[in-house]
Amino acid sequence: MHLARWLVHTPWPLLALDMLRANLVGALFTFAFLRFGMPTEDSLAFNEVAGASQAVFLSYLVIATIIGGYFTIRLSLPVLIWQRRRSRLDDEFARHRALQLPMLLTGLNLAMWFLGGSVFAITNLAVSQKNAFIGAVATLIGALVTCVLGYLQVEKVLRPITVAAMANDPDTASAPSITTRITVFWTVSVGVPLAVILLLITLQRLHWINTDAVGIQRPIVWMASAALVFSTVAIARVVSAINDPIRQLRKAQNEVSAGNLNAAVKIYDGSDLGLLQAGFNDMVAGLRERQDLRNLFGRYVGEDVARRAIETGTELGGEERYVGVLFVDIVGSTKLAVDHPPREVVELLNEFFRVVVRVVGKHGGFVNKFQGDAALAIFGAPLDLDDFSGCALAAARELREELFHSLGDTDIGIGVSAGKAIAGHIGSEQRLEYTVIGDPVNEAARLTELAKDEPTRVLGSARAVFLASAEEATHWEIGEGVELRGRGIETLLARPGEVPVDPVPAEGTPNPVNTDPDNTSGAGT
Repeated sequence: MHLARWLVHTPWPLLALDMLRANLVGALFTFAFLRFGMPTEDSLAFNEVAGASQAVFLSYLVIATIIGGYFTIRLSLPVLIWQRRRSRLDDEFARHRALQLPMLLTGLNLAMWFLGGSVFAITNLAVSQKNAFIGAVATLIGALVTCVLGYLQVEKVLRPITVAAMANDPDTASAPSITTRITVFWTVSVGVPLAVILLLITLQRLHWINTDAVGIQRPIVWMASAALVFSTVAIARVVSAINDPIRQLRKAQNEVSAGNLNAAVKIYDGSDLGLLQAGFNDMVAGLRERQDLRNLFGRYVGEDVARRAIETGTELGGEERYVGVLFVDIVGSTKLAVDHPPREVVELLNEFFRVVVRVVGKHGGFVNKFQGDAALAIFGAPLDLDDFSGCALAAARELREELFHSLGDTDIGIGVSAGKAIAGHIGSEQRLEYTVIGDPVNEAARLTELAKDEPTRVLGSARAVFLASAEEATHWEIGEGVELRGRGIETLLARPGEVPVDPVPAEGTPNPVNTDPDNTSGAGT
C-alpha cells in the first residue's frame, strides 16, 4: 500500500494506463480479425471457442495482467526513484535504464503476447489445426499493433525523464533510428495487412478455407480498411515524433541566427534526432566559446585588430601606413601610488582608461596598448581612416575635457602626431602583438612629456595639423619649434585654440623632458 501511494505521485500510473490501452487496442484488432478478417465460413467468435479454451484464455488474461503490472513496476522503479530524487542522487544505472525502458517494456509486451498466443494455439490445436493457425496469425497481428502503439506511448510519457537522462552523456544512449522506426511502422501498418491478404488468397486457392472468390471479399475489404486506419494513425504519430524535435531545432536555430548563443534544445532520446539535438547544442556551445574568445581577444587587442586577425590571419610582418598617433599619460603617477591605497589607484586607472577607450573609439581609433598609467591610441590602422590625423587631434581635444571632469585633480599630458609608420604583427609565432612603429609614435610620446607643462595639457605636431582636414585644423594654432630629445630635427608645436582648463600640476612634479634621459615612461618608442 505504501508503494502504491508512492507510485500514484510518479509517472507510473500514466505509463501503466498507456500500456493497458495499447494492449486493449491490440486485443480489439485480434478479435476483429478473428471475426471479420476471415471468410464467414471460417470466422470465429469468442462464444464459439471451446469452454476449456475460454477458461484458459481468461485465466491467462488475469495472470498476464498481474505479471505484466509486476514487471512494469520492477523495470520502472529505479527510473522513478531516480527521477524523484535526482537532485540528491545520480545513479548511472537508473539513467541507462531510463533510456532503455521503452524497449524493455515493448519487449515485455511482445513476450506476454507470444506466450499468450502460444497457449491459445496449443489449446486449440487438439480441436482444430485450422483454428490454431488462425489464432496464431491473429495473435501476431495483435502483438505487432500493441508493441508499436505501446512503444510510442511509453516514449512520449518518459520524455521528460529521458531528457534528464540524456543531459549528461547523450552519445552513449541508443534508440531505434528514424529509418528503423519508419520501416517497422510501415511493416506493421501496411506490410502485414498486405501479407495477410495475400495469405488469405493463397489459402482460398489451396482450399484451406471454405469460401469462394466472392466470400473472400469481406476479409480483404476488412484488412484493407484496417490497414488504412492503422497506417494513418501510425504515420500521424511518427510524423509528430519527428516533427516535434525538428520544430524545436528550427526555433533554436532562429534564436542563434538572431544572435542568442545561449539557445539550447532538449535531447529527447538516443535516436538520429536525439543525436542531432545533442550535436546542435555542441555546435552552439562551440560558437559561444568562439564568441567569448573573440570578445576576450578584442578586449585585449581592440575589436578592429581582432576582426582583421580573424579574417586575414596573423602573419608576422607589417605594412607602411599613414596613421595618427595619440599618447596620453598621467602626471605624477609615482607619487600617486605612494600617497593612495592600491585599490584607489586601480579604480582611478580604470576610470582613466575607460574614458580613453570611449573617446578614442568615438573618433574611429583604437587603443593599441596600456602601459602602466599611459595609453597609446592609433588612428588609421588596422582599418583605413580618411581623416586619420584630424580624428586623432579631435580625440585629443575631447579627451582633455572628459578626463578633467572624470579625474578631478589628477593631471595628464596628451601628445598627438601623424605620418608614415609600420603597422603589423611583431613577436614570434608563439607570442605576438599588433603594434605601430615609427617616427609618429616617438614624436607623440615626446610631445606628451612637454604637454604636462602646457596650460592646455595637449600638444600636437604641425605635421599632424597639416595632414588633418581643414575643419579640424581651424581648432589648432601653430607655434614655436623645438628639438625633441632623440629626434635630431625641429618639431613645430601645435596647440588647441580653445580656452584652456589649467589644473595645477602636482607639487614637485619634475619636467620629464629634462629628467627622463632613459625614456622610462615613453611607450611605443
